[in-house]
Amino acid sequence: MPVTYTVHTAESAAAVFPALVRLYAVVYAEPPYTEGPEQVAGFAAALPGETRRPGFTLVAAEDAGVLVGAAYGWTMPAGRWWTRADVEPPDDLRAADKFAVMEWVVHPDRRGTGIGAELMRRLLDGRSEPWATLAANPAAPARAIYQRAGWQWVGGSAMPDGTPMHLLVLRLPVAPVRRR
Repeated sequence: MPVTYTVHTAESAAAVFPALVRLYAVVYAEPPYTEGPEQVAGFAAALPGETRRPGFTLVAAEDAGVLVGAAYGWTMPAGRWWTRADVEPPDDLRAADKFAVMEWVVHPDRRGTGIGAELMRRLLDGRSEPWATLAANPAAPARAIYQRAGWQWVGGSAMPDGTPMHLLVLRLPVAPVRRR
């Protein structure tokens, strides 16, 4: 059975949250993250608030009804940038709306099968924002994947626990104007 992808808005995303929290726990238990129950509970508690962000979108990948991957984010409005950034972004980047990718996870047993790439393609396809941005742990294997996919380093930041992060951006194609 092929993997099925569904796109969720704030209104429909809550149905995916229990499975997303379980997937998050599996993915982030791995090094370099080694997150435990406390961090997973924090992630679960924050999810409803994420859906209230402008432009919230979640893409879920399921195989036989089991969540095997997900990616979500929301619009970071013009003038805003990552909290705790160590450098200011270029003026044109700060002045533009950006789509902030907050999570992009694939079950360890399903990596290398194209699920992650398809999740990101669907998440970013047709976005009105000219840029996408994300924060990546430089010690994580995913960091090299982002670079191969064209994401560019623009600065650093640190998580509240002190974990260093790379701030990355990707120029998005101009979305076609939708006619009514």
